[in-house]
Amino acid sequence: MSQRTLPFKPHAAAPHRIDMVLRTMEQLFNSMDPSPFHEKDLDRDAQEYIVSTARLFPPNAPVALRIHLEQWPAADPREQIRDAVHSYFAYRTKLNHLAFQHLMRQGRISLLIGLVFLTACLFSRELLLGRTETWAHLVQESASIVGWVGMWRPIGIYLYDWWPLRREGRMYARLSSMPVEVLRAGESGGERSDYLH
Repeated sequence: MSQRTLPFKPHAAAPHRIDMVLRTMEQLFNSMDPSPFHEKDLDRDAQEYIVSTARLFPPNAPVALRIHLEQWPAADPREQIRDAVHSYFAYRTKLNHLAFQHLMRQGRISLLIGLVFLTACLFSRELLLGRTETWAHLVQESASIVGWVGMWRPIGIYLYDWWPLRREGRMYARLSSMPVEVLRAGESGGERSDYLH
């Protein structure tokens, strides 16, 4: 009887962990937002801390959030906090996607306008070729420079502006599904991982 060997599967890389210590779970949320917990916006400082820390990690590295609560509420808060964190970053992912679509639409319009303007400038330059007057040379060079300056905005969008937005969107998507662990202050959690996916 032949013996089959199973392919080797390496263990998944341990996630980079973001640790937060809060006095109460309400500190995690925007106190001005009247929505229920699972729909609330995160507090500005809390979300900036999570996002800023996540930016320190490699772009495709897994991330996990661990929250230490000093005051544990009567009802188990873990599922509420997990749902609220995931909902918030899923919403930010959606907003980022809409912003990316808007930027690409703006890029297409800017490119069309830039090409029309550049064509008009180069055409006017061609009309003056062969003229020896000083003013004609000045207009020729100015038309060429101004035409290419008109292309700066679409070139900027397609070379530089789109990829930071795309990278931020991928980060929000990772945060919207990251494991979230909520512990009483003083608990270590260890590798036991009560992460809530």
